[in-house]
Amino acid sequence: MTQELTETLPALRLGRPLVVAIDGPSGSGKSSVSKEVARRLSLAYLDTGAMYRALTWYCLDRGTDLADASAVELAAEELPLDISTSPHAEYVRVDGTDVTDAIREPAISSAVSAVATTLGARTELIRRQRALIEKHNRRMVVEGRDITTVVAPAAQVRMLLTASEEARLRRRGIQLGGTQSAEQLAAQVTQRDAKDSTVVNFTQAADGVVTLDSSELDFEETVSAALRIVTKVINHE
Repeated sequence: MTQELTETLPALRLGRPLVVAIDGPSGSGKSSVSKEVARRLSLAYLDTGAMYRALTWYCLDRGTDLADASAVELAAEELPLDISTSPHAEYVRVDGTDVTDAIREPAISSAVSAVATTLGARTELIRRQRALIEKHNRRMVVEGRDITTVVAPAAQVRMLLTASEEARLRRRGIQLGGTQSAEQLAAQVTQRDAKDSTVVNFTQAADGVVTLDSSELDFEETVSAALRIVTKVINHE
C-alpha cells in the first residue's frame, strides 16, 4: 500500500503545487513523520519549530531580554538564519554557526515559548516560512503549530497530528535518549504546549483539517496513515 502511494502521488501532482501542512503538539511525532512523508513524496521539508528555536538561541547568545517584545522582534528581523529544506539532511545555522544540536538543549526548550509567543517575531518568521514555501514552488511538507491555519491555510493537504499525553512524553523521552528528567520532559511537552496555545490553537483541528491520532500507532503505521490522508485529499480535489 505504502509503495503504491509513493509511486502514484508525485505523478498525480507533477508540476503542480503540493503543500502538506502538518500541525501538532510537542512529542506528537510531527517532525519525524513529516520528514519521512516528504522523503517518500519527493518534496521539500521545513521544520518551523527549529526556526523559533534558532531565534531563541540567537536572542540568548546576544543577551536579548526575552521579555522585551520589541527587542525580540528586532532580533527576528535581523536573524541570519540558514536552515535545511531537504528531508535528507538536517542543519540549522545562525550567522555561520551550526546550532543544529544546540537548539534542542533544555535551556532553549524552556525559553522558546517566550519567543514563540512574541507576535512581532511570529510575524517575521511566518513571512520567512511563506517565502521558503514559494522558493520551492509550493511543493513542501511544512510542520509546526500554526501551519494549517496561519502559515499555509490554502495548503492542498492539512492535517493535525496528535497523540495522548502519555504517548507524547514517552516519545520525547526516547528522542532525547533518556538524558532528561521527568520534570524536564514535562516542561518540553505539556508546559510548552500550554504557553504556546495562548497565541495559536494546535490542539483542535480547524475546518478542513484532518486529524490523525497516532497514540496507538508506531512510526511506520503513522507515516502510512499520513500518506493515505494525502492520497484521499488529493483524489477528491
